Order: sequence, then structure tokens, then C-alpha cells
Amino acid sequence: EIEYAFSSDLMSDVLTQDNDKLLLLTGLANLQAIRTAEMSDIGNIVFVRNKHIDEAMVDLAKSNGMLILECPSSLFKASGLLYEAGVKPLY
Repeated sequence: EIEYAFSSDLMSDVLTQDNDKLLLLTGLANLQAIRTAEMSDIGNIVFVRNKHIDEAMVDLAKSNGMLILECPSSLFKASGLLYEAGVKPLY
């Protein structure tokens, strides 16, 4: 269940978030993004700007019980679409 979304490419900003119903949107498509989300108890990540998820990322996400998705939209557009759909911003 998603209630809030947070959009960032800065993983240091992601580490400051503490919400168990949070969706992370980022263009940083690598293992570090998944590890950072795991440390912040974020279980859902959308990789924007046509960033592709590789098999190592899928394996790490599965081992942490995370849902990861690819999205062709920009970070701005994806955030706006989620906001229009009722997802709340953290700030």
C-alpha cells in the first residue's frame, strides 16, 4: 500500500526519510539505490527516465521483498501523475 511518494536522485536525501508507506521515484538506477531504500525501509521504487533494471538489481530487490518498476516518464512527470492519482507528497 502506497500513501506517500518521495522523488530524489540524491541517496543522502533518501536516507533521511522514515515512512513505511513510501514510494521512491529516482533516476539513479543501480544497486546503491536499492541498498539505500532498504536502509530506509522503503519497499517500492520506480526508476524513471527510461532507466533499466538489471538482473542484479532484481535479485537484490527480491531478497529484500521490494517492488521495483521502470517508467519512461521524467521524474517531474511521474511525480505529477502520482500526485494527480492521490498519492501524497512527504512535504
